[in-house]
Amino acid sequence: MRTGSSFTGIFILFFCVASFVADAQRAIPELWGVRVHDEAGVLSSSKIQQLETQLKQHEDSTSNQIAILIIPSLDGEVLEEYSLKVAEKWQLGTKEKDNGVLLLIAVDDRKMRIEVGYGLEGPLPDITCNQIIRNEIAPEFRRNDYDAGVQAGIDAITRAIAGEYVVDDGSLVGEEIPWFVGLFVFGVLGLFSLIGLLTKGGPGWFLYVFLIPFYAAFPFALYGWETGKIILLGHVIGYPILKIIFRILGWSTLEASSGGGSSGGGWSSGGSSWSSGGGGFSGGGGSFGGGGSSGSW
Repeated sequence: MRTGSSFTGIFILFFCVASFVADAQRAIPELWGVRVHDEAGVLSSSKIQQLETQLKQHEDSTSNQIAILIIPSLDGEVLEEYSLKVAEKWQLGTKEKDNGVLLLIAVDDRKMRIEVGYGLEGPLPDITCNQIIRNEIAPEFRRNDYDAGVQAGIDAITRAIAGEYVVDDGSLVGEEIPWFVGLFVFGVLGLFSLIGLLTKGGPGWFLYVFLIPFYAAFPFALYGWETGKIILLGHVIGYPILKIIFRILGWSTLEASSGGGSSGGGWSSGGSSWSSGGGGFSGGGGSFGGGGSSGSW
């Protein structure tokens, strides 16, 4: 009896704690038929109406569904997780195109995120979202001008979707990246490149092709367009030249082990639809997969 009572007490305690944690999580607001939600009260009423009209016109002409949520605080929530939960609940974007975008701003935390639906990850890749946050929104927020910051962000997002957003090369993202981050990234890429150069035959060329997307993504994200382009071209052009040199000098001595036909080989020495009438704004069933970028000011 005493053991049973103990288990019952533990169960009740666990249930109470779980309920408390669930209640402590920040609630996701309802869409309520509008695109601009300013729960922190930082936007002027005229700006809210202007943004609402602008986003409706953009949706009418493109079917893209863009919404804004400004909250006082995340209340301990992880920015990326909360943003994704909001986007999924609101179902921004049509079901056929997954073309939704959420701009989430947590004022007291000084954090923000652009959440992008699957269908818009092409014109709005992570690097572009990052640059919009850093170059367009954050400078205005540092001046406590939320009207201008949100407007600049929305203008940049719509221009990026249309293929018209151009980043100023003088304000590259990489200027704020700690040196050790770049050292780690290129240390890893350099190690795999060296393995590929030292490896005989097809596997070495496979690594060459395999590394191209990584040389395209990381340098552009860390250092911007101009520097990233140089690094990518360095890999695309330089690797084949070095590969030939290594072969001539007899330095390519590694072979990919087949493991007797097993798959675990290693390296070894070889020898939605919007309702546009009367404020009836609703999500169209779009999907999100975590694309976008976060930032602070």
